[in-house]
Amino acid sequence: MAKGLRGLAAVTAFRDQADAQVVLVLQGGGALGAYQVGVYQALHEAGIEPDWIIGTSIGAINASLIAGNEPARRLDALRDFWSRVENRLPVWPGAPDTLSYWSILLGGVSGFFRPNPAAFWGTHVPLGVDHAGFYSTAPLCETLTELVDFSLINRRQPRLTVGAAHVRTSMMRYFDSRDQPIKIDHILASGALPPAFPAVRIDGELYWDGGIMSNTPTEVIFEDNPRRSSLIFAVHVWNPDGPEPGTIWEVLHRQKDIQYSSRIAGQIAKLKQAHKLRHVITQLARKLPPDVRDNEAVRELASYGCVSRMHIVQLLAPRFDNENHTKDVDFSPSGIRMRCEAGYKATVRALNEAAWLGEFDPLEGVILHRPKPDHAMAAE
Repeated sequence: MAKGLRGLAAVTAFRDQADAQVVLVLQGGGALGAYQVGVYQALHEAGIEPDWIIGTSIGAINASLIAGNEPARRLDALRDFWSRVENRLPVWPGAPDTLSYWSILLGGVSGFFRPNPAAFWGTHVPLGVDHAGFYSTAPLCETLTELVDFSLINRRQPRLTVGAAHVRTSMMRYFDSRDQPIKIDHILASGALPPAFPAVRIDGELYWDGGIMSNTPTEVIFEDNPRRSSLIFAVHVWNPDGPEPGTIWEVLHRQKDIQYSSRIAGQIAKLKQAHKLRHVITQLARKLPPDVRDNEAVRELASYGCVSRMHIVQLLAPRFDNENHTKDVDFSPSGIRMRCEAGYKATVRALNEAAWLGEFDPLEGVILHRPKPDHAMAAE
């Protein structure tokens, strides 16, 4: 309890700053999203509820389960969802990865997706743009209809934003409960990863999984208007760092990690640079004499400045000894439990460290915090 109170006190102290908010950013990654359940559990048990949740793909699904339930029901809704998508196929030592992978490939995941038989007849079979995918997400639609109250989401407490890729223009689109009603199609679109799942039509336009363009949509916070100081818990389920691969099996694994996590370092570097310039503009404007500051052109230039500060707490899922490129479809009970526990432990450490409290360079608008990792984690 003492640990939880420390985390709550540290977050409350940050929120007490003028117009400060707590943001939870959830990355896409299929079964790896179980890590995000542990992250939210630690926040929830510490009495911390986010003001804004931003998600892509499985992150959007988890985000809708949180935003679409009252605080007392949120953790139960997450656990209910992940219980429904567990792959309970009996396995034996030495064969679980292969057997589980092929069972999902051929049979889908209960409560999530099922095969679209017509798609397996050939790649040139005319399926129609709304059904062009190897699997149907009708089961997911049914599951979310039961577990998510979209009227709660549209009360905007917390605010919910989900990302999707516009098929026709290759543009990233963010659907935000602050600006429009969020419906189940917005969540399905954010998780419509091609070619597995068909695009989802919203207002006459087709959308795919936002992860193919921006799998960690932290930039939304910096583009917000008005910009607010934020404590951002950015949850990463793909590892940007890894060993050099020596086999095709290892190549497939490393390639997938790079594909879905490679934007993280570049995004944060650019955000830090841009936000530092905003702080520099603000500092320079303050040094101008009053008569110059009152000039209309100067006021316009000074408006590009900003005094908000962004603390990014990077919660990175660990690498387990037995994982491979099929880890994002590892819906086994042990895999889900293992990742959930890892997310919980990492978040408890981050709350105990409370690295966002302290003195920082006034010109630094973005400060990145990486909680100290546990000793090397290995699957049992």
